[in-house]
Amino acid sequence: GRPICTELWPGNTSDVTTLIPIVDRLTQTFHVEEVCVVADRGMISAQTIDELEARGWTYILGVRMRSSKEAQAIAATDEGHYRTVFPRRTTSHDPAPLRVKQVWRDDRRYIVCFNPDEAEQDRHDRAAIVAALEKALAQGDTSLIGNKGFRRFLKTQGTRFAIDDAKITADAQYDGTWVLRTNTGLAMDVAALAYKHLWMVEAIFRSMKSLLETRPIYHQRDETIRGHVFCSFLALVMRQELERRLEQHGWTFEW
Repeated sequence: GRPICTELWPGNTSDVTTLIPIVDRLTQTFHVEEVCVVADRGMISAQTIDELEARGWTYILGVRMRSSKEAQAIAATDEGHYRTVFPRRTTSHDPAPLRVKQVWRDDRRYIVCFNPDEAEQDRHDRAAIVAALEKALAQGDTSLIGNKGFRRFLKTQGTRFAIDDAKITADAQYDGTWVLRTNTGLAMDVAALAYKHLWMVEAIFRSMKSLLETRPIYHQRDETIRGHVFCSFLALVMRQELERRLEQHGWTFEW
């Protein structure tokens, strides 16, 4: 959609502490009457969810499955039936396949999303890691400590490392699967697609860093850093408006 505002905080400020103030600004300064927060894993704490609900805001949040026992159980449950939003692709232009189902835990609504193409890719990636791990173990295991990809599937055996088959099996249950938590009344497919639209935000960040050349920033003062980013934000707003007008005319040009 349309960029509305930009805000800056010191680099050591966590996302959790900035979310509530920026949404407050949207409602107070720009008179946004209805807010639905769509956020990725790790940005939202339990305290933040409580504050969102206290303000009457709705949300669609990605859940950290590996750190939430409830989400792990939901991802692995046979409860409910999947509904197909998009089938398997027949051409490269087709949308990514997607199945969704709904699971309730007390008053908490979860939506389980599954992409069979991603599941195959996850299995392939894990098999490649395990194969590389077996090769590395045969050559000595001292180099494995600093490799996070390897550590996921390792266990200690005395003073040595060994492949942990239980960890491999546990990891497989997440293949192609992600879990959302929402307090909206939106249909499952609408909520899932709204979450998937976060890629648009990531695309905007990439545009600001590359096409609009926001980076690198060599300033040392807060005022000049804010000015630099503000100019880039204006360029982003103009680019979005230009693309909107081109689309109205059915014109497609390279940037």
